[in-house]
Amino acid sequence: MIQKIKGTMDLFPEETVLFRYMEGIMREEAARYGFGEIRTPTFENTELFVRGVGDTTDVVQKEMYTFADRDENRSISLRPEGTASVARALIENGRYSETMPLKYYYIISCFRHEKPQAGRSREFFQFGTEMFGSDSPAADATVISLAASVLRRLGLKNVKLHINSIGCPDCRPGYRAALVDYYTAHKGEICDTCKDRLDKNPLRLLDCKNPPCAALAKKAPRTVDHLCEACERKFKTLTAALDKMDVPYEIDSGIVRGLDYYTGTVFEFIAEGIGAQSTVCGGGRYNGLVESIGGPSLPGIGFGMGITRVLLAMKEQGLDKEIVAEAPRLYIAALGEAASVEAMAITERLRRAGVYCECDVVGRSLKAQMKYANKIGAEYTLILGDSEIECGKAQLRNMKDGTQTEVELASFTI
Repeated sequence: MIQKIKGTMDLFPEETVLFRYMEGIMREEAARYGFGEIRTPTFENTELFVRGVGDTTDVVQKEMYTFADRDENRSISLRPEGTASVARALIENGRYSETMPLKYYYIISCFRHEKPQAGRSREFFQFGTEMFGSDSPAADATVISLAASVLRRLGLKNVKLHINSIGCPDCRPGYRAALVDYYTAHKGEICDTCKDRLDKNPLRLLDCKNPPCAALAKKAPRTVDHLCEACERKFKTLTAALDKMDVPYEIDSGIVRGLDYYTGTVFEFIAEGIGAQSTVCGGGRYNGLVESIGGPSLPGIGFGMGITRVLLAMKEQGLDKEIVAEAPRLYIAALGEAASVEAMAITERLRRAGVYCECDVVGRSLKAQMKYANKIGAEYTLILGDSEIECGKAQLRNMKDGTQTEVELASFTI
């Protein structure tokens, strides 16, 4: 038997109805905040992610699905995230000359070669937003508020917003030096991966989940204590705006995010009760990204929300039980070939009028058909036999209270 690739998912209707529900709310909230949908290719030139995401990140070094293009001498990668692709599209299509800000959202599948576990798969689904052209804390607050609004609309409880600022190119070197000094003094206590990061990307040391490294991270120098005047002022303005907007948050110096393009504001929404992969949404500011991949200097901020992780949180809180597939308004039970043809004709007429209607297509007995109508939650049933076709009338049964009403088949609607 051929099986699906490890770390991928088969989603049947009882699952996809949940995805569609979530995606509907995500689209509605994005539109409410003035974000329009963008769609980008599933695969890109590998160089885009190396330059955009960062060649020292785990994503680029260990997790990307990369292969050689058959027709051209180049390397291609399945997208591991959405932001770099949107930035590339913006540059390639000259959108940076338009009136700012530019606000986009997307619902996409991404691919990373990671160890599968609850909330982490190799193909995963993400709702993301990107805002370009504003370096104002108001843009940060807007993007964060949008993420909070989506999670609130979904009914999730016990989701906490953690925010931090990791500084800009002016103040980052001073913080980096303090971090290197701290970890160099504890070099014998950190894992081999972090020893490598100490030279290449010391900020990532704060994000290590290895217990000894995580314990050291709690006592490490804080980014918010090494901000330049401009970054400190922006961060204070952001927190003041969130306070006024009634968006609760916690300042968390351990939030640094795992991709190189982040600068300034970074944030995560963390859900309790769904296991190790508890971050359901993460994002931040990336003012140097567009320039790093060949575009103009253009500030940006955005987030990625893991749809599968959000669904795990919803299931943990029992919210999925409230979301069910639409039930048919009518099920037509037919007895005999002539009745089956008539049932198909009525069903088609009602469907063209926008009514969700079903009829028998497998040749069940009347008893089995009524049982099936009940199973799929049909609101009404209509039984057709030779006598009903001959007189042009049939009994419409309300499946909830059992009452029946005679209807004319030729003009019948519901």
